[in-house]
Amino acid sequence: MIIAQPNERGQSVSIFVLMIIGALIVTAGLVIDGGQKVAAASRAEAAAAGASRAAGNAAATRELGGASSVAAAITAAATYLDGQPGVTGSVTATGGIVTVQTAASEPTIFLAAIGIHDVTGRGSAQANLVPTGRSR
Repeated sequence: MIIAQPNERGQSVSIFVLMIIGALIVTAGLVIDGGQKVAAASRAEAAAAGASRAAGNAAATRELGGASSVAAAITAAATYLDGQPGVTGSVTATGGIVTVQTAASEPTIFLAAIGIHDVTGRGSAQANLVPTGRSR
């Protein structure tokens, strides 16, 4: 007498499909949240570049007026950063070079499920404060 065995083929296909779907969800999460990281870094870089431009412009204007260009450059860069929502940063000046360091955050979508609620991008830019009539 032959006893029929239950068909287990359907169960193995279901497990395989679940694994593939899980892998696709994880991949989509990495792509989407990776895009958030790129967006944060792009925003931070743009803010740093804008602040360094503001520093260079303020320094040139102040120097033509006969005032301290370094203080004006730092103030202009800091004021520019204050006007950038969601961007934090610092401005330093050393040896005629103004350096702007920034950071921006973006919320995550998929990584929030494992406790990572935001990703941070960083940016930096420099402006050379060249005295009028000279080149560096």
